[in-house]
Amino acid sequence: MSRAVTTGIDGSQESLAAADWAAGEAALRSCLLRLVHVWKDMAATGAYASDPDIERGAAEALLHDAAEHLRPTHPDLRIETQQKSGSPAEELSGEGARSEVLVLGSRGFGGIRGFVAGSVSLAVLARTQSPVVLVRNRTGKEAVPTSDRNDVVLGLDLPRASTDALAFAFAAADRYRCGVKVVHSWSLPPVYGMGATDVVPALMRETADERHKEMTAALAPWTEAYPHVPVTRDCRQGHPAQDLVEASFEAGLVVVGLRHRGARLGSHVGPVVHSVLHHTAAPVAVVPHE
Repeated sequence: MSRAVTTGIDGSQESLAAADWAAGEAALRSCLLRLVHVWKDMAATGAYASDPDIERGAAEALLHDAAEHLRPTHPDLRIETQQKSGSPAEELSGEGARSEVLVLGSRGFGGIRGFVAGSVSLAVLARTQSPVVLVRNRTGKEAVPTSDRNDVVLGLDLPRASTDALAFAFAAADRYRCGVKVVHSWSLPPVYGMGATDVVPALMRETADERHKEMTAALAPWTEAYPHVPVTRDCRQGHPAQDLVEASFEAGLVVVGLRHRGARLGSHVGPVVHSVLHHTAAPVAVVPHE
């Protein structure tokens, strides 16, 4: 199987922004760029369906235009186009499973300084077992991975640090020739009873020391493997979602781990990932892990 970076194309400006980012990533990884368009097979649902030949023709035109959009800036990049019919979330998840990374566009701004992931993107995140990068629509050099960019920001969950997210973040920083800023925020457990005010300072010191040791242990294999990658450590008492969003405002890429949790109403991404997706302007890499 050929190594590939895959991106979903739907004709929107957001998908073209994702294609720009994916092309830069594929060039840095020296691998194939696969452009995929999925059109819904309405006949399978019993709903009114347009002519499949028309759908295929429209898909071919979208993919052709996307490829031509990329060629002036990436003339030597190998580009493959593919169209599929079915559920976009299912088909894109499948394509992501056979790719090094799947890149999807956001559908616009939401909240403060950020974007709202579309329903397809969220559905892909709910089922993916492979890294997914979400890219919002913005113009200029900042939207494309280069060797001159801001740091990769990694949200680190302790004590169960994701080795997959660590590997993704350090490898990205190595490709981009930048540093990694590691962010971990912790909070104290509730303290009750008489004399709590005397206990809290000591408990804060103990927790801070423990978290710093856990961060050092989690980072040790990666700082050894990538000694040339500068590492900034931000380990503090605070709110994980808020602190990570604030740290991400000037990031070149934000990396967060995603541990899938089954819920009565289906899978969800959790409050930290949710906040980063909705309030961070930089591309966000979501890396699933056990």
